[in-house]
Amino acid sequence: MATLSPHTYENEIYADGLKGIKPTISFNPLEWESQAKEVLSADSFGYVWGSAGLRETDDNNRAAFRKWAIVPSRLVKSDFPSLKTTLFGEEYDYPIAIAPVGVQQIFHPDGEIAAATAACKQNVTYILSSASSTSIENVASANDNGSRWFQLYWPSNEHDDITVSLLQRAKASGYKVLVVTLDTYILGWRPSDLCNAFNPFLRPDNIGVDLGFTDPVFRRQFRERHQKDVEEDLGTAAAEWARTIFPGTSHSWEDLQLLRKHWDGPIVLKGIQTAQDAQRAVDAGMQGIVVSNHGGRQQDGGIGSLDMLPEIAEATKDKLEIIFDSGIRSGADIAKALALGAKMVLIGRPYVYGLAIGGEDGVSHVLRSLLGDLELTLHLAGIPSASPETLNKNVLRRLTQ
Repeated sequence: MATLSPHTYENEIYADGLKGIKPTISFNPLEWESQAKEVLSADSFGYVWGSAGLRETDDNNRAAFRKWAIVPSRLVKSDFPSLKTTLFGEEYDYPIAIAPVGVQQIFHPDGEIAAATAACKQNVTYILSSASSTSIENVASANDNGSRWFQLYWPSNEHDDITVSLLQRAKASGYKVLVVTLDTYILGWRPSDLCNAFNPFLRPDNIGVDLGFTDPVFRRQFRERHQKDVEEDLGTAAAEWARTIFPGTSHSWEDLQLLRKHWDGPIVLKGIQTAQDAQRAVDAGMQGIVVSNHGGRQQDGGIGSLDMLPEIAEATKDKLEIIFDSGIRSGADIAKALALGAKMVLIGRPYVYGLAIGGEDGVSHVLRSLLGDLELTLHLAGIPSASPETLNKNVLRRLTQ
């Protein structure tokens, strides 16, 4: 487990520099993308980089951060800031988590195992995607005693038995929080994937579909339909699992009752973009939401997630926990999202780029870099902690309307 203050990572780098050793992975977050592109196939890079349509939503995510600036206070005598945060009654060392990203073996052979191991070592919460290349149980083993949550791509009502099976497996494997993605009941219109004719979920292997291939209910039903096991026809099995978790139509608010019945921990709805939907989540008895537009990957022409965060935070106040996702690239980005009402921030593409560049070490590098950057950002701005009492809208100024 990480024990040193995150900013001390730079001390290690400068000490290596005295020996003539320079880092192999950039410390400039904007260069992680280009470094990853150098080592990935066109298919794999296009998948992680790609966004819906003309990338307008993705552009709006990044532009939203530039509308806010941190205003520092001086002569604030304090130790380095605490980065601890509390969600669902539990204290977390850091206000960031690994966002649920699927098909990780297309980026590095170690895939989810590498990312989950790195998250555990850095004391960062890992969120497993339903589109994982590795089973619920094997990722839990790699994450060992780390903090882990489970993300659900929610099968349609006709497959409630599979939904329940996934929840039971996740609970038995120590995943504490259920994160339900609402905006991906079908894959968005992504030109980069279309130009490459690349859909990782349809290939005759386990990448992106291993949760289905290892699920007893899906395996039994597949055998009943085809009189053969999944391993005997991987292509058909992959396509059927993809249709199961991406059914094409959305659930309703009433359907949340099934999840409440079969999951006794916190439930978080990912993909909320309006104050009205946030309030509906409260009314439905949900414990948290993720303000997210899926990093611009699902719908083009959308508003930046950060633009909606203050309104949603104001509407729900302390009625549920708010998590933020979409567009995070730096410590200052994390600080701004926390100041505008989030209790935790999800890191998506940056850690995937780190995974592509250097496997487990690459993921660790990205996490340590972002946390070190965040810690010094707060410290140099005279903000003594990441808690809402000291990191809130009062430390920001809006630059443009």
